[in-house]
Amino acid sequence: MKTPKRLQPLIEDGLIDEVLRPLMSGKEATVYLVRSDGQIRCAKVYKDVAVRSFKQAVQYQEGRKVRNSRRQRAMEKGTRFGREEQEKAWQNTEVDALYKLRDAGVRVPEAFGCFDGVLLMELITDADGEAAPRLNDVAIPLERAAADHKTMMHYILRMLCAGLVHGDLSEFNVLMTEDGPVIIDLPQVVDAAGNNHAPTMLARDVANITRYYAQYVPELAETRYAEELWALHEAGALHPDMTLTGKYARDEQEADVGSVLQQIQEAYREEMERRERLSED
Repeated sequence: MKTPKRLQPLIEDGLIDEVLRPLMSGKEATVYLVRSDGQIRCAKVYKDVAVRSFKQAVQYQEGRKVRNSRRQRAMEKGTRFGREEQEKAWQNTEVDALYKLRDAGVRVPEAFGCFDGVLLMELITDADGEAAPRLNDVAIPLERAAADHKTMMHYILRMLCAGLVHGDLSEFNVLMTEDGPVIIDLPQVVDAAGNNHAPTMLARDVANITRYYAQYVPELAETRYAEELWALHEAGALHPDMTLTGKYARDEQEADVGSVLQQIQEAYREEMERRERLSED
């Protein structure tokens, strides 16, 4: 096939030996099968921001910082240079997340680096050595649905332990292999501590995955993993190897308004006394 323009520099630099064929095209990138270092790998070519269809990118970028203050100011002002730097940051976020999550014990493709807007990474395969299908494209055996859902919840747990929320997780960006699910597509991953939308995104990720598996195991629809995970996260009680229950009991106890008002009044009185002492000095 004709070499795509964006991949030609990688061939010239010896990072790619041969482009075999397109694998898939999504909302933010086109993925090609390539031969690299003697192995079949994937080359993910990010689409230009002007044509990329990923929605509400600003929400995903909240909390992301760059070390160079000049670049950060340019990104905040939206200058041409800033937009270019924002695009680089968007692309580098995925490769950084792949390295971080792989170290955290989450099944994601191995990354080999991001070069000029092209991410080289491992090809995830099925039992026959072919490119693994997306979860949405297969009918999984009924007997493994509950176990795979549990695995996915554990991966989401480990992602949160690493300080990350996928932000766009569903059956469309999970690959199905003989050994279980593999999570892909991470350029929109968010900082759990630095992004105000993180709790909502986590809840949506969990809901999407649970909805898929609940078609095989209906009782999964009654689980409350998102609330359990976020409560543990806020309490600082998460651990990568902990066992989740899928249960969560909201504190329904009514607030003691009188007690709260009394504490406010006492604090106000103490502050007034402190100021009076200062004025006397």
